[in-house]
Amino acid sequence: MSLLRLFSHKAPLFKAAAKQSYLWKNTSMKAFSTTGALLHGKSDISRGEGPYTVHFITPEGETIDVKATEGDTMLDLAQRYDIDLECACEGSLACSTCHVICDQEYFDRMEEPSDEENDMLDLAFGLTDTSRLGCQIEMNQDLDGITVRIPSATRNLRVDGSKPTHH
Repeated sequence: MSLLRLFSHKAPLFKAAAKQSYLWKNTSMKAFSTTGALLHGKSDISRGEGPYTVHFITPEGETIDVKATEGDTMLDLAQRYDIDLECACEGSLACSTCHVICDQEYFDRMEEPSDEENDMLDLAFGLTDTSRLGCQIEMNQDLDGITVRIPSATRNLRVDGSKPTHH
């Protein structure tokens, strides 16, 4: 998605945030925003909406079933449903922190990962043959019922400042 398209699609949200910021600074009215993050997910979709189902399995083994719409990414869904899936780069394909592990059956139905995604996956903690980045898996009818597992840890070289050591 181009930056121009991203920001023009989210323009109403930016306008609302700017107005709220102005009111906070320039009036005695003090309130906290209940709107979602400006750059994540679809603003017009609520929890529980959508024809598709996704099963998230947390690192602790808890299964969380959520509803999804066409084009939702696993990252969009995790953020919409407050599932702890890290995203250091905010979905810009510049880290591996939204790494998820897919069931083989559904992994085989997905398009091949791009070279950029494979490069980031090489940095992921606990990489498997069915690993993908959550920001790159878009829901569609073929993926209805998918189960994705969230690994027990993430690796973010930009934050950690470390590089893997080879023995």
